[in-house]
Amino acid sequence: MNATGNVTTQPPVLAGAHVRLEPLSGAHVAGLVAAAAQDPSLYDWSAIPQGEAAMRVYVDAALAERAAGTALPFATLRAADGVVLGSTRFFLIERWAWPAGDANAAPGRIDGCEIGYTWLGRAAVRTAANTEAKLLMLAHAFEAWDAWRVCFHTDVRNERSRNALSRIGAQFEGVLRAHRLAIDATPRDSARFSITRAEWPGVRRRLERLLATRSG
Repeated sequence: MNATGNVTTQPPVLAGAHVRLEPLSGAHVAGLVAAAAQDPSLYDWSAIPQGEAAMRVYVDAALAERAAGTALPFATLRAADGVVLGSTRFFLIERWAWPAGDANAAPGRIDGCEIGYTWLGRAAVRTAANTEAKLLMLAHAFEAWDAWRVCFHTDVRNERSRNALSRIGAQFEGVLRAHRLAIDATPRDSARFSITRAEWPGVRRRLERLLATRSG
């Protein structure tokens, strides 16, 4: 898929030294169930399904968003043996209404997106998996799609996630009040972070340095 491609056709496999991001499918359900069951206490701020039936609903919903062209979900696999570690996705994919004749007005162009729905099983926490997955996804957004912006939102109470986003070089933009429904069924205040195209080269170098300090 290139910058003018449709997210529903030939979604990419993003491969690194530690992880491989495969387009999410029903074939990943069993592996996702096993990963999520390793330590459900990790998911205080995220609604991660437990059990096959709930996970299948989760995957089907993600695939419906991909069919609509608004999301591109992945299963995160360990590169060495293909074990499913978790999941992540591009979503809220934006195609801006550029004026006719503008050089940026290519059909299907992707101008911005969010990265989220990211989770890993206990075995992959504090390994290279999340760092390399972010590197692969951001590289795809900025270098294949030529996007202008990638953003992230996290529950304002989720200090670990906020610190992780700051660590990779994402810029804190502020708090969106009553932004989304939280896992505890209350209106959630979301901390918003973003990376712009101009910032990407520096963020790439930062991620590569972080990745060099992580084990597989």
